[in-house]
Amino acid sequence: MVDVSQHELVPDHTVLDDPAEVEAMLEEYNVSKTNLPKIKRTDPALRETDAATGDVVRIERDSRTADRAIVYRLVVE
Repeated sequence: MVDVSQHELVPDHTVLDDPAEVEAMLEEYNVSKTNLPKIKRTDPALRETDAATGDVVRIERDSRTADRAIVYRLVVE
């Protein structure tokens, strides 16, 4: 099977393990976890991570206007 996470067009996906880091991010953006955009646990980009429902994933992608764009997603079933 092909590992899509190794493709050059798939951005880096990192599960935030530290609850303090998640809380700091939520406070910085003044949102709750349920307000974050969703990503399914079965998404091929998450296949190599151990993401569980309720985790927050940081996605770092290249941007034309900024060097790197960072977005956060809530893992759902």
